[in-house]
Amino acid sequence: MKTIGVIGGSTTFATEAYYRAINHGICQRLGGHHTAEIINSMDFAKSAHFVENGLWKEASEFLHCKALSLQRAGADFIICVSNTWHRCADEFMKGIDIPLLHIVDPTAEAIAEGGYKKVALLGTMATMSEPFLKERFEQFGLEVVVPTTDAQSLINRIIFEKLFMGEAREESRTEYLAVVDELYANGFETVILGCTEIGLLISQSDRPNISHV
Repeated sequence: MKTIGVIGGSTTFATEAYYRAINHGICQRLGGHHTAEIINSMDFAKSAHFVENGLWKEASEFLHCKALSLQRAGADFIICVSNTWHRCADEFMKGIDIPLLHIVDPTAEAIAEGGYKKVALLGTMATMSEPFLKERFEQFGLEVVVPTTDAQSLINRIIFEKLFMGEAREESRTEYLAVVDELYANGFETVILGCTEIGLLISQSDRPNISHV
């Protein structure tokens, strides 16, 4: 069994979802009482501080130390359970000898397996407005669209003010689904929930005709 080093910036809600998914996959593959060997790190308050203040250089240095500590602790590879923090992936992985399993790659493979080509990306403002994820998805032959600037601000505000606090309000769900419906009307085929906490608010059952990844 490989040991997974996890760099988070994610809330307890996202961390729970990742742990559950990883351990379920291990149990399915190995059976019995098997669970994953995971080393976790990252205080979410620090993550939020870096993002909200645009402190990317400082964040890269902080995350590099986390990656180095995971390597020293015996991790075989690293995952970063935050779409936003992949903005700094090249920087924080410099000098790290174990690989990073990039968050885009398995997502893009799943999208391709579904036969989709045009996808919508939701997430934090940094995830939607900057090219670091879009460009990687495009390497898999996918066309990535994002909401309008106003819609991005709405989505970002709800993430930081509501979802990160565990508040999944009905009015927030209605606002998110309105954004999804507008994107769908403009021709996208599936939607990437590029922030784990978004799954607290909307799910496949809300729009069964639109695939969520």
